[in-house]
Amino acid sequence: MLMIHIKKYYEGITGEEIATKQYSSLEISPVHIHKNKKCHKDAILALGDEIVTHIKGNTLVRVDYTGEATTEKVAVEH
Repeated sequence: MLMIHIKKYYEGITGEEIATKQYSSLEISPVHIHKNKKCHKDAILALGDEIVTHIKGNTLVRVDYTGEATTEKVAVEH
């Protein structure tokens, strides 16, 4: 279930859809408790591979650090 949440979170913040052809072809989801452990393991590995492959295939946006941010006061909650 965690891998599904990671996929959905990534898709939500980037607006990109991760293709999960291999994972979908296994026809197993985290709620299929009647499936055996090996089927779930194969599904997790397939989904993880597809997520990583997608992320590695995209160029990451570079974030430049500016020293101005360090001069701001930080609010402290008591």
